[in-house]
Amino acid sequence: MMTANEIRDSFKQFFEGKGHKIEASAPMVIKDDPTLMFTNAGMNQWKDIILGTRDPEPRRRADSQKCLRVSGKHNDLEEVGHDTYHHTMFEMLGNWSFGDYFKREAIDYAWEYLVDVLHLNPQDLYVTVFEGSEEEGIPRDDEAAEYWSKHLPADHIINGNKHDNFWEMGETGPCGPCSEIHLDSRSAKEKAEVPGASLVNKDNPQVIEIWNIVFMQFNRKSDGSLQPLPMHVIDTGMGFERLVRSLQGKTSNYDTDVFQPVIQEISQLSGLKYGEDEKVDVAMRVIADHLRAVAFSIADGQLPGNAKAGYVIRRILRRAVRYAYTFLGQRSAFMFKLLPTFIHEMGEAYPELKAQRELIGRVMKEEEDAFLRTLEKGISMLNDEMERLKAEGKTTLDGTQAFRLFDTYGFPLDLTELICRENGLQVDAAQFDVEMQKQKERARNAAAVENSDWVVLREGEQNFVGYDYTEYECRILRYRQVTQKKNTYFELVLDNTPFYGEMGGQVGDCGVLVNGEETVDIIDTKRENNQSIHIVKALPKDPKADFMACVDTDKREASAANHTATHLLDYALKAVLGEHVEQKGSLVAPDTLRFDFSHFQKVTDEELREVERLVNDLIRQDLPLDEHRNTPLEEAKAMGAVALFGEKYGDTVRVVRFGPSCEFCGGIHARSTGRIGMFKIVSESSVASGVRRVEALTGKRCEEAMYALEDTIRGIRNLFNNAKDLQGVIAKYMEEHDAMRKEIEKFSAQAVERLKDSLVANAKDVNGLKVVKAVLPINAEQAKNLVFKVREAIPQHLVCVVGSTANDKPLLSIMFSDDVVSEHGLNAGQIIREAAKLIQGGGGGQPHYASAGGKNLDGISVAVDKAVELACQ
Repeated sequence: MMTANEIRDSFKQFFEGKGHKIEASAPMVIKDDPTLMFTNAGMNQWKDIILGTRDPEPRRRADSQKCLRVSGKHNDLEEVGHDTYHHTMFEMLGNWSFGDYFKREAIDYAWEYLVDVLHLNPQDLYVTVFEGSEEEGIPRDDEAAEYWSKHLPADHIINGNKHDNFWEMGETGPCGPCSEIHLDSRSAKEKAEVPGASLVNKDNPQVIEIWNIVFMQFNRKSDGSLQPLPMHVIDTGMGFERLVRSLQGKTSNYDTDVFQPVIQEISQLSGLKYGEDEKVDVAMRVIADHLRAVAFSIADGQLPGNAKAGYVIRRILRRAVRYAYTFLGQRSAFMFKLLPTFIHEMGEAYPELKAQRELIGRVMKEEEDAFLRTLEKGISMLNDEMERLKAEGKTTLDGTQAFRLFDTYGFPLDLTELICRENGLQVDAAQFDVEMQKQKERARNAAAVENSDWVVLREGEQNFVGYDYTEYECRILRYRQVTQKKNTYFELVLDNTPFYGEMGGQVGDCGVLVNGEETVDIIDTKRENNQSIHIVKALPKDPKADFMACVDTDKREASAANHTATHLLDYALKAVLGEHVEQKGSLVAPDTLRFDFSHFQKVTDEELREVERLVNDLIRQDLPLDEHRNTPLEEAKAMGAVALFGEKYGDTVRVVRFGPSCEFCGGIHARSTGRIGMFKIVSESSVASGVRRVEALTGKRCEEAMYALEDTIRGIRNLFNNAKDLQGVIAKYMEEHDAMRKEIEKFSAQAVERLKDSLVANAKDVNGLKVVKAVLPINAEQAKNLVFKVREAIPQHLVCVVGSTANDKPLLSIMFSDDVVSEHGLNAGQIIREAAKLIQGGGGGQPHYASAGGKNLDGISVAVDKAVELACQ
């Protein structure tokens, strides 16, 4: 029986023998494409070739591509672990032809590989072809059906509808009919009873699609019409995990050696056996799947975070942690312990896992620890809510509250329902769904972008001249209108452009298009499909005219200086901290630079100073830019150029060298290091476990920062009568301040003690309770100390309510003795929520002590009386 790694290798070897270039997988996390966060299909990295903006050579390619589907229309997250074949991260085996072979060869190659190489039984294979669409004016794909008829009988060739057999990149863009290959893995008895043809695309877990061959031959326009593509493209995608399952004779992807080593390690660490309890099994499958998605994302440069791609990764990790917490009894970080087994299984095929092993483990453990703390807080909050419901005689948790638990603490609805059910309560799931839908609508509205079709003025490809020029004659090739958040602007593609499109952390250029008397502002330049997209608020009066494209050179040179400084910084960090330092992200703008890098402890002040000195020394050497364009990849590596993990490089690359610093880079740089002027680090901080961030200034910004610091020191010196020994004078003042603070605290404690004595002496008996109440001009700390001292003086039957008014801010404090809580059933946290309404505020606390702030100072006396009334009724 072939192993998963052997199957992957066999696919590559087969297509290499058919003249395909074997490509490395592109990063799973997509950079420089505003339309996608993650690679969700094998064709993503070839999008610019398909759209005609990049040279298609070589025209035959194949690979095994890492993919992630957890957002948009391809969202399998909730099915993962519950069935046998859905995953978040998965591998897609694919072969492509860009204007070379088409339907016949693609079908023949697929058949040869599956039947002759892998020896699948032809009787178990079914294929679908597009049945056609009258409304689209597309006939049935008889051509594909004819080619399939050489290999399969007619009853194994099935017509498929537009949903299943017409593939589209999105609402617009390249598309075409496709042919799916389905495999019937049922038992002989089941096959005899029900023909496999009747189960194709019917969600039968044992009759599944394993390969899809897309025949891209149309371009979908925004008005819905179809235009023939100038170049036919073959795009195939085969589910690696499904293929392995079929070849290894399993009924579930999770029973193959893709997942079983990790699942067995989960079983070993948890002490629970896989295959005995369905809930435990689901949890183990979820963890095994999500581990892959999170590990690969971190290796490709995406850290968990609170926005966009980072939030998606954090959500996946937290989902796995929640399953481990609920069903495997794991109360401490767990997933990171599985990495050695996972990397052992997949590290040979994907060396980035081995190279980033330590970073992945540290980031994952920190995220697990943080979420477990959040989980405990959420459970505590849910417990408080359940106590309140029971006290009020209610049996249903409000759906809005359940959604808050989901949104703030990461509690999925099923966890909240599980905990409530164990306590005899239910959850208003319908209201939860309403709140969830509201959030989706908000997100959809915020992200909604409407693009018109490109208006083509001239045919041709863009030529980037920005490395050599900041002004250049040009014409507009095409433009389109874009509407987002009710703002309308236009995107232009120029035939020749000096404008650098935002990429690799460097912001895009801005500037102008000039034509005679007309000047059009280019407010930004983005990168899309390997070309610069120029953003303008309004179209030129005559878009077909000739223009001069002029970059804002002040901003360009400032950005270039900062970009070169990041290269010097990268070199200096490696020299000072060690070769383990790897760039993990950057931002290069005209006014600042930010550099994220892998390092597992805080960088000391001495180390930062050493880094600064090294960078500034390289600046003073005025090292010239040594640039090598279109350098073969292997030659660039031989030069010692530093490549970044999580980046996809082509056959040729650009190498940028400044003295000892040598990197792969497509960005804009200073002509020599001396143009940077000066370099100054302004902050060093943690981004995530194992990832640090340095922010720095260069050139004129350094000068401005020095002047600001000089002015600050001069101002401080003036405050101390221009003392010569400023540091000594400030130290003396601080000593005197500390001594005075201690005296004030002493007097404050004495004042609180006197207040306590007065309040205790004037306590009132109300319904068997000793009631102490007052409104006093004291601060929050004094109020807290006061009520605790009153509790010490009156340890039983105490109801103490104090309103404080210091700094014109009302504060309400409630204190009960333990017997009042246990015997009378009073809860300070619940009472204060009601009373605090009178000061337009809110708060909470424990059953015996609670506090609340507010806005309405005039209501404090009434609030105190209301709290006493609620306690004594």
